[in-house]
Amino acid sequence: MEFKFLASYVLVILAFIYSYKEKLGVEKELFFNSIRAFVQLLILGYILVYVFKLKNPMELLLILIFMVAFAAYTGQKRVKLKRNGYFTAFLSIFMSSFLILFSLILIDVITFKPNELIPVGGMIIGNSLNVYTLAVDRLKSEMKNNIDIIESSIALGSSLKEAIHFLNKKAVKASLIPVINTLQTVGIIHIPGITTGMLLAGAEPLKAVSYQLVIMYM
Repeated sequence: MEFKFLASYVLVILAFIYSYKEKLGVEKELFFNSIRAFVQLLILGYILVYVFKLKNPMELLLILIFMVAFAAYTGQKRVKLKRNGYFTAFLSIFMSSFLILFSLILIDVITFKPNELIPVGGMIIGNSLNVYTLAVDRLKSEMKNNIDIIESSIALGSSLKEAIHFLNKKAVKASLIPVINTLQTVGIIHIPGITTGMLLAGAEPLKAVSYQLVIMYM
């Protein structure tokens, strides 16, 4: 196992070398985040042993809220909104994640059990974080590139919301690119995580695929 881990880390080292050679400036972030991922997953393994024994729904909800809070912190750190940045990130990720999660519970795709709620909740929160950061980052970039148009529109009487409306569409489209790519290539180029996990656990392929599709569409 140790050899497999070290062998896989060679790819990270190659990316580190390439970044240094091309002066991309992401060597430090790449190195520390790769170590951070290892430590976090190691801790997660020990924590899940305890979490999967929880029976109180409030305890499970608190865990999910903590996950959202950390996702919001990560999102804000990435996009760096100056005004109400963390609150905006938290509200966006919380609303989208919990709406989908409780919809899955209502239609009986998953139950309110820790071994189902926490892993699926983590996937949904992670996806929400990715969409949020992509959308906001693209919106900021478009606003910077179109600042003259925005200022002219406001000078002619438009509100800020009206002035940047055409940029919202571009931001949303950009945030959906990974989702659309996944839907186009799933089952041909890659097998998603839930399907892989269920197959490794011995589940029927059709059951694993149908479960994965429900999660992806939600």
